[in-house]
Amino acid sequence: MKIWMGKRGAIRSVAREGRKPQERSPHPKENRLSKQLSHIAYIVAGWLMIQGLALATPSLANIERKLYSELIRDIEAGKVTKIEIDPQKQQARVYLNSQKLAEYEVTLFDKYPELYQKIHTANRETEKIQLDIQPSADHSATVGIIANLLLILLVIGGLMMILRRTSQAGNQAMNFGKSRARFQMEAKTGVMFNDVAGIEEAKEELQEVVTFLKKPEKFTALGAKIPRGVLLIGPPGTGKTLLAKAIAGEAGVPFFSISGSEFVEMFVGVGASRVRDLFRKAKENAPCLVFIDEIDAVGRQRGAGIGGGNDEREQTLNQLLTEMDGFEGNTGIIVIAATNRPDVLDAALLRPGRFDRQITVDLPSYKGRLGILQVHARNKKLSPEVSLEAIARRTPGFSGADLANMLNEAAILTARRRKEAITPLEIDDAIDRVTIGLSLTPLLDSKKKRLIAYHEVGHALLATLLKNSDPLNKVTIIPRSGGVGGFSQQIFNEEMVDSGLYSRGWLRDRITIALGGRAAEEVVFGSAEVTVGASNDIRIVADMAREMVTRLGMSELGPVALESPGNEVFLGRDWLPRSEYSERMAIEIDRQVRAIAFQCYQQACRILRENRVLLDRLVELLIEQETIDGDQFRKIVSEYVELPERQMISP
Repeated sequence: MKIWMGKRGAIRSVAREGRKPQERSPHPKENRLSKQLSHIAYIVAGWLMIQGLALATPSLANIERKLYSELIRDIEAGKVTKIEIDPQKQQARVYLNSQKLAEYEVTLFDKYPELYQKIHTANRETEKIQLDIQPSADHSATVGIIANLLLILLVIGGLMMILRRTSQAGNQAMNFGKSRARFQMEAKTGVMFNDVAGIEEAKEELQEVVTFLKKPEKFTALGAKIPRGVLLIGPPGTGKTLLAKAIAGEAGVPFFSISGSEFVEMFVGVGASRVRDLFRKAKENAPCLVFIDEIDAVGRQRGAGIGGGNDEREQTLNQLLTEMDGFEGNTGIIVIAATNRPDVLDAALLRPGRFDRQITVDLPSYKGRLGILQVHARNKKLSPEVSLEAIARRTPGFSGADLANMLNEAAILTARRRKEAITPLEIDDAIDRVTIGLSLTPLLDSKKKRLIAYHEVGHALLATLLKNSDPLNKVTIIPRSGGVGGFSQQIFNEEMVDSGLYSRGWLRDRITIALGGRAAEEVVFGSAEVTVGASNDIRIVADMAREMVTRLGMSELGPVALESPGNEVFLGRDWLPRSEYSERMAIEIDRQVRAIAFQCYQQACRILRENRVLLDRLVELLIEQETIDGDQFRKIVSEYVELPERQMISP
């Protein structure tokens, strides 16, 4: 007890001094080797124990064992008829009267003359005890030699495994700086230019790259040089990586593909070593293509952030700049890179001689969306009622990935509903699921359902009555995942969305429509019953109104831009934001933003009060049907008021 308390006290004293009882060795390889050797030592010890047990004298469990004195008494009593003695095992098997099998066994001593004496005396008197000496064969030496040989082989095999692992670890350490690029001698991506739609301008630019690789003499005869780099720029999902696969499939030359994040490691110099190894392999297989996806992971501006940024990333970028256009040429190597953040790339990376061409892969137009839908609809069963042209008109702002996902969701819904072909209903539900969320169980008829109906009809009615707004597609009170109780959806003008030329009237009407839900709640239920359902709408209104004042020059402050787009830290920007206007101007900006929001809110309340009867009828119909499409909604509104020119019902 005292010793245990002493050990416990020692451990406590070490803890008070702030030291660990056992410190790890600073050499993990030595620790690993010592553990492996200790495992081998345990195996050897276990083998020796097993060998001792195997060579031990076996015992017969079915024969009774008795003492030597009992054997002497049985001989004197005349019960013993036969005795078999094994001098190797020092055992005696005793057969009694009328027994053909041994009755019991007796362990003998080193010397047992009295046993022979008793047997001799008994045989002289009665002559009925038979004595046999049967020494057993001794194989312990042979078994011991075999066991020791097996043990030696086991130890040698363990040592060889340790040495092999050590050599493999050394080889991995030597290959740590090797490039991890995937290499294909003949690119078999399965993607050709015919499989890429919606980005015809980018395809034409890249078609020349393929011609450069296939027939370089056509251009070199005129003194033209092969472009060294092509940078694909565009939003996510527009098909940049797909274009690179198509170039590889069309050109039929060796193809290297790697991600920008695979260059950067926590160890300084590894990324630069991988860049050197990548271009060394590319030069050996020239002419070839090198595709670097998400190059902004390694090509960001140098000196970004506090303390000069990440030294490893900057060294990797410096090596990439040198390999693309340095002292040594890289004739026959075309580098294709993709990014959706061109604003953060280093200026030295974008100059001619490195990335000679910068191709913008933008969101597809109507024709582009139609082509993308035709490509992805090849392997899908569509009913005759489905019109790809109508889907393309309903999806402005969708990228190629969005369109592919939408058709896939429609196919999943069709299979879930056990239909043989995709119908327009599945297309509509798939568009809503991609843009808004998964539909949930409809609400029961309650105050909450009625309040949501007034909120959504307020949005939809203003979208129908305002002159500069886009036409309504549908309004619904079926809840969606993510806390969406309902929504009103418009069909945005494709030309305006593609060009980005939004008018001042359209922006003000957009703010008024966003405030329509809040205005309907106040007009119908009073200011005390206004809910937080319009919180997202109010945030959108604040951002849009502030952008009108500070960046678009659409306020009483005049045509001046007072703010620039938000700059993020660690992207080659400043740490602290710089104020671009005085405090007095900031107060005036806040006043103008508040004035725009209040004017639009008052306009929304006025329009809804003037059309209160129409508002109530639409709400009752929405509660009954739960969804009203745009044509039906406009038809009801036209019975009460005259629709604006843009909202006229099509014949």
